[in-house]
Amino acid sequence: MNILGVDIGGSGIKGALVDVTQGTLTVERHRIPTPQPSLPQSVAETVDEIARHFSWQGPIGCTFPAVVKRGVTLSAANVDDAWIGTDGATLLSQTTNCPVVLLNDADAAGIAEMTFGVGKGQSGLVIMLTFGTGIGSAVFVDGVLVPNTEFGHMQIRNKDAEHRASARIRKEEGLSWKKWGKRVNEFLGHMEVLFSPDLFIIGGGVSKRHEKYFPYLKTQAEVVPAQMLNEAGIIGAAMAAREVSS
Repeated sequence: MNILGVDIGGSGIKGALVDVTQGTLTVERHRIPTPQPSLPQSVAETVDEIARHFSWQGPIGCTFPAVVKRGVTLSAANVDDAWIGTDGATLLSQTTNCPVVLLNDADAAGIAEMTFGVGKGQSGLVIMLTFGTGIGSAVFVDGVLVPNTEFGHMQIRNKDAEHRASARIRKEEGLSWKKWGKRVNEFLGHMEVLFSPDLFIIGGGVSKRHEKYFPYLKTQAEVVPAQMLNEAGIIGAAMAAREVSS
């Protein structure tokens, strides 16, 4: 069964048809730069452009970098503040003329990873963290998602964790892998005090270079790199939209 998955980000909007029974893209993904300013209607029209690129008429799953409750975006990370309080699911549905399921981007990546990736079959409390422009988080208890956790905004040394330990900060501050790894480890330590997880899954582009910084992660829980990489958001979004498919 194919469903269109779309991953809305601050710099790019990517989409592809996904076989939701296998967790694989069935076509090459199509990317369009996020319009600037990233106003709700402009972003919705870009999602419609992606749907038209694939001649798609059916359910669409969309990720979004924000807290999303019942289709309403309650925050905005790396997109225009006009999104705050917007009924994004309804706007996207009206613009594309397709039923749309909208969910947090890290939650979508976590769904894909827990279903088809390294988290498959894992019980207990699993925390997936995505390190990129910010830090996204997804929490699962015995495979069930606890949505909209936003742990990247946890305060560490009087700063949001993502302002100390995101992949963007590593590049901007020119941190060595060792120094950055120690910052990540400090963040994971705070998470362990609060949640005592059984497993950490580390996603985002830096997961491909995990051997550079994993030696500096000293946690009680096992830490593993994600497997789904840059396709996770698209796949997880499509899986979330499966519920409205006919």
